[in-house]
Amino acid sequence: MHRGIWAGLIAAGLLAALTALAAPPPAEVFFKQADVADVQLSPSGRQLAITTVRGHKRAGLVVFDLGSGKMSRAAHFDDGDVTRVRWVNDNRLLFSLEDLSEGSGKYPGLLAVNPDGSDMRRLVSRSGGGIAKDRFSRLERLLSWNHLLLRVPLPRSGESADEVLIARISLDEDRIATPLWLDTRTGITRKTYADAPAHTIGWLTDSRGELRAAITEHAGRRAAYWRGPGQKDWRQLYESGLFDAPFQPHSVDAAGQLYVTAALAKDKEAVLTRYDFERGAPDTQALVETPGFSFAGQLLDEGGGPALGVRLLIDSETTVWFNPALQAFQQQVDEHLPGRVNRIQCRRCGEPDMTALVLSYSDRDPGQFWVYQAQPPAGEQRWLAVGRVRNDIQTADTAQMDFHRIRARDGRDLPVWVTRPADAKGLLPAVVLVHGGPWVRGNVWGWQAWGQFLASRGYAVIEPEFRGSTAYGDAHFRAGFRQWGQAMQDDVADALKWAQAQGLASDKACIAGGSYGGYSTLMGLVKDPDLYRCGVAWMAVTDLDLYLSGSFWVRDNISETGRQYNLPDLVGDPVKDAAMIAAHSPVKQAARIKAPVLLAFGESDLRVPLAHGQRMRDALKEAGNEPAWVTYPGEGHGFSMLKNRVDFAERMAAFLARHLQP
Repeated sequence: MHRGIWAGLIAAGLLAALTALAAPPPAEVFFKQADVADVQLSPSGRQLAITTVRGHKRAGLVVFDLGSGKMSRAAHFDDGDVTRVRWVNDNRLLFSLEDLSEGSGKYPGLLAVNPDGSDMRRLVSRSGGGIAKDRFSRLERLLSWNHLLLRVPLPRSGESADEVLIARISLDEDRIATPLWLDTRTGITRKTYADAPAHTIGWLTDSRGELRAAITEHAGRRAAYWRGPGQKDWRQLYESGLFDAPFQPHSVDAAGQLYVTAALAKDKEAVLTRYDFERGAPDTQALVETPGFSFAGQLLDEGGGPALGVRLLIDSETTVWFNPALQAFQQQVDEHLPGRVNRIQCRRCGEPDMTALVLSYSDRDPGQFWVYQAQPPAGEQRWLAVGRVRNDIQTADTAQMDFHRIRARDGRDLPVWVTRPADAKGLLPAVVLVHGGPWVRGNVWGWQAWGQFLASRGYAVIEPEFRGSTAYGDAHFRAGFRQWGQAMQDDVADALKWAQAQGLASDKACIAGGSYGGYSTLMGLVKDPDLYRCGVAWMAVTDLDLYLSGSFWVRDNISETGRQYNLPDLVGDPVKDAAMIAAHSPVKQAARIKAPVLLAFGESDLRVPLAHGQRMRDALKEAGNEPAWVTYPGEGHGFSMLKNRVDFAERMAAFLARHLQP
């Protein structure tokens, strides 16, 4: 063969290899179900409950015995996915069953099973139809789909109770009925001996499942009530407006101590402290404080006494142990697995025979589960690898996620997340990704599917925690009141301008988001047309009149209570603020949008009905800027079906590439 032909073949082979090497992972890798979604230690620490799709198309439940090494398949269905597994005791498990292939917006059923797969029973029916009907008797006792699990009590030493605490939710009225005890073997319920205060919307229990605190809401007022150990009557702790409660009940430990979150000084972030019943107020000494963040976390205990520690969120998750032995163990794990979050779940915590489950993860690694046994069986290793969360994710190919605090144009502190390919050099085109809610925390440090997917396509991903977001203090939350499309939108623009000034992003940018993030996307194109070359909005609020007032012709699940008492303060009064609302309603400002737009909606969405999308599509078309348009049958306020998640991600990537050319 001619030498030139050989050279050409070699060059072609090298080019193909380099092209394959440079190709980013397919969208499915980012959005499919995790290989190992969850692992839970049994109360004794002798067994692991694992939800996994390995070897099957559907997520099932397997149980691994740490002593014998025996693996049992406890639950698996051809037409449903096992999710949200909890141990009731060492001989009984609870799990939810969903059909993730049929779309979002449906409530899962609740089932119970023994670790070996025997004595499976349905307890709560599933909205939207049954799964595996032929596996169960039609005569079984079933609670309606709107009964949700409230608490699995921690068992007392030597006990093997089969009951859990459930509550019936009235979704239209945002109310919770007095909880019931549910026997997971018989399906029989019994009443708790405490009646609910009128208009209860939330409960706190101690680790035994005893009702201790109730939150009520009625006619624009909120109150908290307490019922201590040995007491039958409810004692009011406070009554306030919806947004000026003096503190928030947080949790109750096994000793009956109430913990609350409260700002101990004006304009300071909330801390965790104990409630002083003698003073009738929160203790003035913080138990845990997180400067720059409102306290968010959970008490950790085994049910036998005071809390062992607190797991909390700052920029990332961390744990503060009150128990010296556990603090030392956390330090040992962190030294062994540096630069990662190492979440510890333990049994016989801090004792010489402790068993611990560790989930270790980072911004570039979805995580791996490990089991530590202080006294392993003879011949066994102390550390046992359980499995990786996502086998297809290669850490070397993932992006780095960083947290920054910058200044908005009015001087307000503005938290911002930036995700960039780890080996990126120089300026990258940007995607400003706006979180939904908007009254939630947008992100936390760790492997995030959307940020990683977009970074893998060559973008710098900018995610602002704009005013109105929670987790950064009450002042930051309140600064977003009645600021849709205004100061909240300025924060989004300021985050992009900062990233560009820092050399993290180029002057080529698009804006994207779902729900409120979709609203912000459209208003960004209205308000800052020179900043963005395109916009991608999914399940977006587009018509503020429809959102705030509802319509006889459009069904949604926003309660009348919320429309009457919450939204006027948070967004605006439909009558008094009509001019402001019209000026910041995307459907009424569509003629000002000149950039290309991709709109996507779920056809079964009740939070943001399809009418929002149809009205925005028609308004843009009338203005001469017909958007790219896609709807997904069966989907509610989110993409549950993998095929839809992948389809939308691929559409979004192609749309962004056309306008940003990374």
